[in-house]
Amino acid sequence: MLKKNDIINLHIDSCTADGSGIGRHDGMAVFVPATAIGEDISAHILKVKKTYAFAKVEEIQKPSEFRIQPSCPVYLRCGGCVFAHMDYAEECRIKAENVKECFRRIGGVEPEFEEIIPSEKSEGYRNKAQYPVAIDKGEIRMGFFSSHSHRVVHCPDCRLQPKDFEGILKNFENYIKEENVSVYDELLHKGLLRHIYLRKGVATGEIMVCAVINGNRLPNEKKLVSLLTQADKSITSIIVNSNKEKTNVIMGEKCRTIFGNDYITDILCGLKFRISPLSFYQVNHDQAEKLYKKAAEYASLSGNETVMDLYCGAGTIGLSMANKAKKIIGVEIVPEAIENAKENAELNGIRNARFICGDASEAAVELEKEGIKPDVIILDPPRKGCSPEMVKSAVRFNPDRIVYVSCDPATLARDCALFKELGYTAVKATPVDLFPRTGHCETVALMSRIEKY
Repeated sequence: MLKKNDIINLHIDSCTADGSGIGRHDGMAVFVPATAIGEDISAHILKVKKTYAFAKVEEIQKPSEFRIQPSCPVYLRCGGCVFAHMDYAEECRIKAENVKECFRRIGGVEPEFEEIIPSEKSEGYRNKAQYPVAIDKGEIRMGFFSSHSHRVVHCPDCRLQPKDFEGILKNFENYIKEENVSVYDELLHKGLLRHIYLRKGVATGEIMVCAVINGNRLPNEKKLVSLLTQADKSITSIIVNSNKEKTNVIMGEKCRTIFGNDYITDILCGLKFRISPLSFYQVNHDQAEKLYKKAAEYASLSGNETVMDLYCGAGTIGLSMANKAKKIIGVEIVPEAIENAKENAELNGIRNARFICGDASEAAVELEKEGIKPDVIILDPPRKGCSPEMVKSAVRFNPDRIVYVSCDPATLARDCALFKELGYTAVKATPVDLFPRTGHCETVALMSRIEKY
């Protein structure tokens, strides 16, 4: 019987969506992070359940053909880049297989699966980073929470972020030291600085710096502005976000601009977009363009359709299709994002777009009362997917097509099962890797009416 602290030999014959290799010992599955298919290892058992166990690598006896040397020295402690030890092509294969398996196992549907769209860049592709700040043994730590914990792993030079972010963090660190800025302690709910949040417009080069604080003001804000802007001329916006709540949610609702604009501008799919701290914007610019192109392909617009874009964020998906549609109606619950969406439509001279602030399912009901009949519905919900009410609301509109953009294939597959019960089934699906080296993958699915309905 397998027990904690046993050292066993394992052959890794498969891999999970989060980059953990799977070996079998006396019929029991053993999950081992940082391993790859084909490896022979000795493993140290950490936890044993009834039918499976967790372990860590003790020694790699025979490396996999897919193993590479990770470029990040802290990837094991950080836990974000679960595929850093593996060839990127193999990572994409595993992600695509996971999407298919979710559809089969959870959704009970098997659409036509198109090839995964890989990212041209597996490093330096992110345009946004949220760094928790902590004090550890008297030293300032800026980086990321270690997996399944709130222990900050110091990593100001993350390989997934733009290189200029590291310099900004260094100058912010100098400001903290010179002004003796207190750092937030979440257990005591004391201290001022919680997070440093950076965004970059990839096409424009504009950078936003946002300090998330447990209060209203930072000490000597003029000095912070001077330190940051003199060192990096690309910084066009510096914002203080107040979050005084005892919460794991990073951003508070109140933002105050202390330098430059309330937003940065980027260009995506040939359109200009203004991005505020609280608005949603895909973190991988180049892959987002490919994602939206695939969504537009599935929407199959001729110019005569009314498109309803639910969970529209700053309007990026809907506005990218506006020149092919008769009308775009976007719905989003975040007021700042809706304001951004309206500004983005104005900025690009788009006159056939309307944006509504509210819960997606409730707004859908109101639009139904107005007699609006969308031909195509676009869904781009958060990771938790759509609520059952949202699915029912979408189906009541009886659109010709539903295009579902998802960052979690499990909740996508779950929702597809509910859509199928109500008369729509997934006919095509394409994985798009917006998050190389991590365990996340986007998927675009096309749903059409089932004939018998």
